[in-house]
Amino acid sequence: MPNLIQQLQETTSYIKNIYPHTPETGIVLGSGLGNFTEELTVEKEIAYDTIPHFPVSTVEGHQGRLIFGELKGKKIVVMAGRFHFYEGYSPEQVSYPIRVMKQLGIRQLLLSNAAGGVNPAFKVGDLMIINDHISFATVNPLIGKNYTDLGPRFPDMSEPYRKDLIKKARKIADSLQIAVHEGVYFGVTGPTFETRAEYKLIHRLGGDAVGMSTVQEVIIAVHMGLPVFAISVITDIGIREDDNVITHEEVLQAAKEAEPKLSAIFKQLVAEL
Repeated sequence: MPNLIQQLQETTSYIKNIYPHTPETGIVLGSGLGNFTEELTVEKEIAYDTIPHFPVSTVEGHQGRLIFGELKGKKIVVMAGRFHFYEGYSPEQVSYPIRVMKQLGIRQLLLSNAAGGVNPAFKVGDLMIINDHISFATVNPLIGKNYTDLGPRFPDMSEPYRKDLIKKARKIADSLQIAVHEGVYFGVTGPTFETRAEYKLIHRLGGDAVGMSTVQEVIIAVHMGLPVFAISVITDIGIREDDNVITHEEVLQAAKEAEPKLSAIFKQLVAEL
């Protein structure tokens, strides 16, 4: 089996033969958030299943395409669909596209996800800018051989989400009159939604929202020196007293309804980077 460096070279060479331009910003779209791509001038689309060494999205709400284009005069690359540990992929596979986008030349990474609200002040449809995360319940993608060409053996995680990007995004949200929260994202493996007891535990441990993605991607980005900004769409409320249950269909619907707000923030943020 070829090593990671060789795989990255083969993947990026394939992509550059199709799209020779250098994207400035990489964007990952979470469940139900794929319509953001309608905001950009698309120059090239590449299906995941045609890219060497790339995983393939298997979850509803994830389109499975790498989209290159222009937004507000800036070249960007968008992952319309991400990969998850619960799909059976290894942490290295989950985060592999982040390494690829870095090799393609991106200078910052914007992430979005659908998350369960743990903070009692949250309601469905709210946006939460992630200012930190708790990753104890996920498998670290850096376990195993470290490639020093990509990053250090022990990367510092004291600022996984760049404060300057958070400040800029909050200013943008204020100017657009979009209410946003700020909080801690608690990463879990999925694919089950959390039990009531687990939601309460996550809340006591300091989590404001919980989800099944993002954390491994952020770790890899920080390892490679990429500045990260991330935002969660609160698609369901975890701590609740009634007997309602959570379905994936409801999560997708809530994400779709909140997407225009997230798209507006991302669009302006890309323009100002």
